[in-house]
Formats: sequence, C-alpha cells, structure tokens
Amino acid sequence: MSTFRKIKPLEGYANVSDAEIVTRALAVQTKMTGNSSFPNPPVDLAALKTAIDDLSALMAEALDGSKRVIAQKNKQREAVIKMLRLLGRYVEVASKDDMATFQTSGFRPASTAKTAPEPLSETIRKIEHGANSGQVLVSLRANRSASSYELRYAPAVNGLTPSEWTAQGVALVKTPVNVTGLTPGAAYAFQARALTRDGYTDWSDSITLIAI
Repeated sequence: MSTFRKIKPLEGYANVSDAEIVTRALAVQTKMTGNSSFPNPPVDLAALKTAIDDLSALMAEALDGSKRVIAQKNKQREAVIKMLRLLGRYVEVASKDDMATFQTSGFRPASTAKTAPEPLSETIRKIEHGANSGQVLVSLRANRSASSYELRYAPAVNGLTPSEWTAQGVALVKTPVNVTGLTPGAAYAFQARALTRDGYTDWSDSITLIAI
C-alpha cells in the first residue's frame, strides 16, 4: 500500500519580521495570480496585494516611532497573516500532496522531519501565546550551573533595543513563565539570563512576539 507525505505550508508568522511577512505574501500573491492549479482562492489576490502595499507603507511610516502608526502597522500585519493562513489551507488541499503543484503557489513547504525544535536563543527555549488575551508563556532553557534565572521584557519599537524593561525572577524552568498584562497588538522583546556561581550570564538575544 502506497503512503503519501502530507504537505503543509510553512507558517510560524508570529516569530518573523514585518519584512519577511511582506516577502512571503508577495511571493504567494505573485505566483497564485492566474495559476490554473488554484482557480478558486478564498482570498481575492488583488485585495491581498493592496493589503501588502498598505503594510509596507505603514512600516515606513512607523520608523518615526509613532505609537498610533505602529499600532496600525501591527493590525495590518495581522490582516495580511490572516489572508496567508486562509490561502495556505486552500493550497494544502488543492495541491493534493503533489509537491510540484504546491511549489507553484509561492508558499514554502513546512519541514516534515521529526526533530526537536531549535531553541529560540541561548536561554529562551520557546515563546507562545497563552489562553487569555495579553498573556505569553515563556519557556527557558535549563542551565546545569544555574541556581535561578531572570526574565525581562519590554515593548519593542522598530526593532530597537528597549531602554526600560520589566524583570521577574524565575526559580524553575520545568514550567513556562506566565507573563500577563501585555497590550494586544503590541510587539514585545523578551530576554533571559541565568544566575550561576560566577554571577549572571549575559542577557540572551532578544526574541520578539506580538501579543494577542
């Protein structure tokens, strides 16, 4: 009996930059327009192009740090992502697990390899949205030499390093750190470090996530 590998589109949109969202969306819009393999997309491709252009314009406007424009940009980013998710589900079904057909859509196929997920940084293993609005769960990586850990987070504006952080101590890493009270639609940078007998390690690289 033959077996088939299920082809799914690569997503992970929450952890990629605005520029990457635009790049992915443009590839899909360009390759699906007039594509006979996908004749009935659930999203109007001309509307997708308009949404992409609007996001690009807001990205440029947001460089001045305006909170109002940044909020608009984040809202528009989510609108583009929603369109991509709808199109991705359609392509997944319509391509009938044929990789050649799937690749004409502009979507990238997700890896099917069963490997352990790579940690996001030296100290942060995973970040995901919680069950409630404004809630984020941060999983830290265990350090055998550590007696405790520290997590800090702050609003991320245009990719710049925040100057003011909210920090909280972490005793154990077996369960995720529950961060609450975040503003939905705002992007936040997260960093962590471990306390060892030699003192604190350096802060990890920032991981950015948009709260919902």
